[in-house]
Amino acid sequence: MSLPLFVQIRCKPGTTYKVADAIALKEIHSELYSTSGAFDLMVKIYVPEGEDIGMYLNEHLMGIEGIERTLTTQTFRVF
Repeated sequence: MSLPLFVQIRCKPGTTYKVADAIALKEIHSELYSTSGAFDLMVKIYVPEGEDIGMYLNEHLMGIEGIERTLTTQTFRVF
C-alpha cells in the first residue's frame, strides 16, 4: 500500500512555472496544483511502500531548482 503525502511548495519569486514543469517531468506525482496563500504549489505524491519518506522526497523533489520551502502533510485514511 502506497502512502499518500501532500507537499506544499513555496517557490523563489518568478520560478513557480519552472518548478511545476520540473515536477511534472519527474512523473512522481498523482496531482499537482497551483495555490494561493503562503505556498505556490501543492503536489500529491504516493510514496512506495517500504520507502523512507524523507529520503524519497529528498531524492525526487528537493533537488529541484527554485524550491524555497516545503510543508509535508502525511495522510492516513480516507473517510
